[in-house]
Amino acid sequence: MLLSDLLRETLDTANLECWQRERTETPVRTFAVRLHAAGCSLRETAAILGPLGVERSHGAVWSWVYNLSDIVPDPPSATPTRVAVDETAVRINGEWSWVYAAIELETKVLLDVAVFGRRGTDPAAAFLHGLIQKHECSETVFLVDDAVYLTAPFRLGLSGQLECVDRNHIEQWFHTLKMRIDRFHSSWVGSRRSVRQCLALFDHYYNFQRPHQALDERMPVEEVN
Repeated sequence: MLLSDLLRETLDTANLECWQRERTETPVRTFAVRLHAAGCSLRETAAILGPLGVERSHGAVWSWVYNLSDIVPDPPSATPTRVAVDETAVRINGEWSWVYAAIELETKVLLDVAVFGRRGTDPAAAFLHGLIQKHECSETVFLVDDAVYLTAPFRLGLSGQLECVDRNHIEQWFHTLKMRIDRFHSSWVGSRRSVRQCLALFDHYYNFQRPHQALDERMPVEEVN
């Protein structure tokens, strides 16, 4: 994204209610949040602000990110056809948790993302149940990479298919997630709620702000509107 575009989008969000009573100017805070969403770590974002005359800690940047994540819109409503579902392990306060995600392969829309304390058929079914409350999935085929997980969609009367090749996109998404959110590199320190909020912000960035080469540099939200 060009810097001019980044600044323009920053000004578009300048009057968000969550920015009230902050000592740092609103455009600076929103600019910092967009830098972080675009791939800069918290420390890198704080370092970029320094030469601009804004001396703030990476902890301050995180608080801005944390506040914004409470008000970002949900993923765009979709009627997906083929959806890749998978999970990846992350450490939260030294203990393993699992991030579940679902991506529609044609539009590249990230349909949902959630965190569970364990992996298996039960959390997979719970994740799918939450997903079908948000999207029309009666004709959707869910692609999984383990025969065990075929049980999860069948429990809900959904269509499941064992597939490995076409699911590469969700593997790439998890890789991007861990690269962009540096706190997942070792062990996240903080509440599970803070993890969910950060994932919500990244979800919004992925669907609404990040151009995709496979979509001719359009955003996924443009494919369903």
